[in-house]
Amino acid sequence: MPSDAKTLLRIGYGLVPIVAGADKFTNLLTDWNQYLSPEVERRLPVDGRTFMRLVGLVEIAAGLLVLRRPRAGGALVSGWLLAIAGNLLSMGKYLDIAARDALLAAGAAALAMMPERAETEQAKMPPRRMRMDPVGTIPRSVH
Repeated sequence: MPSDAKTLLRIGYGLVPIVAGADKFTNLLTDWNQYLSPEVERRLPVDGRTFMRLVGLVEIAAGLLVLRRPRAGGALVSGWLLAIAGNLLSMGKYLDIAARDALLAAGAAALAMMPERAETEQAKMPPRRMRMDPVGTIPRSVH
């Protein structure tokens, strides 16, 4: 099992959007249409079900991006989660899920800020120079 934080975040923020995105086509986990604001749905050029399927495709792509390029994918997923939280807040319902998604967005943003490679090596120290007389016992005239 991976032990570093970046790998755990990458796997979590990669696989969960893929699973949730795929479920937009089957509704096995939940009825995703209930989370779409009626206000947002009225403004869509397609019906809510079709829109949620498009959302599923975007989530699958975002999850794959996180797995391949965690920094770019993490930024995308963070923005996506904030948009979901905004949609839920606009409904005035599911506020617990909105709060959870806002917190998840912060975690995805943290993943996006992590360096590409783990810095396991300590910063390179300049080579140490030994003084000829480390304790000062040799008279200066001899140096």
